[in-house]
Amino acid sequence: MNGRLARQSRYRRHLLAPARGLRLWLLAIPTILVAGWFITVVSMITGFLGVLLFPSATLLMRRQVDRYRDLINRWTEENIERPYLPEPPREHGVQGIIKRFVALLTDPATWRDYLWVAADPVVVLFTAALPGLLILYGVWGFLLAAFAGGMIGHYGGSDWYAWVHVDPGYDRDAERLVSTLVIATACVLAGFLIGPRMMAVYGRWGRLVLGPTEKSRLALRVRHLSETRSEAVDASAAELRRIERDLHDGAQARLVAMGMTLGAIEHLLDKDPAKARLLLAQTRESSATALHELRDLVRGIHPPVLADRGVGDAVKALALDHPLNVEVNVEVPGRPEPPVESAAYFAVSEILTNAAKHSGARRVWIDMRHEAGMLRVTVTDDGRGGASLDAGTGLRGIERRIGTFDGVLALNSPVGGPTIVTLELPCALSSPKTSPS
Repeated sequence: MNGRLARQSRYRRHLLAPARGLRLWLLAIPTILVAGWFITVVSMITGFLGVLLFPSATLLMRRQVDRYRDLINRWTEENIERPYLPEPPREHGVQGIIKRFVALLTDPATWRDYLWVAADPVVVLFTAALPGLLILYGVWGFLLAAFAGGMIGHYGGSDWYAWVHVDPGYDRDAERLVSTLVIATACVLAGFLIGPRMMAVYGRWGRLVLGPTEKSRLALRVRHLSETRSEAVDASAAELRRIERDLHDGAQARLVAMGMTLGAIEHLLDKDPAKARLLLAQTRESSATALHELRDLVRGIHPPVLADRGVGDAVKALALDHPLNVEVNVEVPGRPEPPVESAAYFAVSEILTNAAKHSGARRVWIDMRHEAGMLRVTVTDDGRGGASLDAGTGLRGIERRIGTFDGVLALNSPVGGPTIVTLELPCALSSPKTSPS
């Protein structure tokens, strides 16, 4: 079965590659116009008009090149990232215009993009578009053989179809038909056979020119780390404010009240023992409540079960206390680093809270496993769907939390459900502890 599917996939690639190559060839028409406009603006840089127009011309070229990146990423095995250096913050006035102009002008990716839009209309002819053009040439041969056989060898004053010389002195049209059909068939077959290979060559050309350089890759990495560091600092500050607020409004207030009550009891011991005993009972209840609140606060900072048993058992404990029917499957042969465990645990906790509040679900499935150096957590519910990262459901906060560890969040939530949230955090596992015999 797998072999048959693999053959079908291979046949599909051979069938689709020529048409895709022709589409890339047709994309060269607007690309030539974009290249012409860009070089025209570059020629005007000596004046302020060129400086003013350069950013818009550059961004237009980038949008055109992004179309190539998208198609190459979808149609080949290459994965080309956007290589552009971060732009300076937008500023009004002439100074802001000059800064943006200089940033775009000195970005190596700008000139690599221009190399692409200038050279690709020619390169694509000999790579991705070649199979499709061969097939079209073969189809033209079939049409000549079927409808215009008498024109072969004479059409347009030429004695050639492909590389075969057709002598117009021959009266045997059958030989001309056979020669044409053989060449046309060979062109069509060659086009389908070399289609995927030519598309792969085109993908490598795209990666070479459109991919990030080492400098841009490092700059993008620095920007990502700066953003995640800032988000981590903001998240830590928000967490500290929450802890302070919970302590101030909860346990601290109760402890202050208990201290005042104990002072009152001290004065009532001799005068009104019965009232003192009543206040002591109330104080005991307040101490129990304060202890419970402190335990909840500690559990919110770092649950004991997470520290003692790991993220798998901590998520199972979450499922036991959840109002929905939650099934948990954990296949993690070891323990991630504590910060990663904490991030994964609180992310799952937030997702379960969202499911209970917003999804209208009855059941939730959690699958947690470690594969290819990634801790992957998938949370699925049978709710109404329609969730969004921008809908204020806390998913954006989860994305920022795991982004600190280079983690990613993927959301699939069509209207009508189900909602599937997938988290991936790169991490290594420690060896699992063996239980004593």
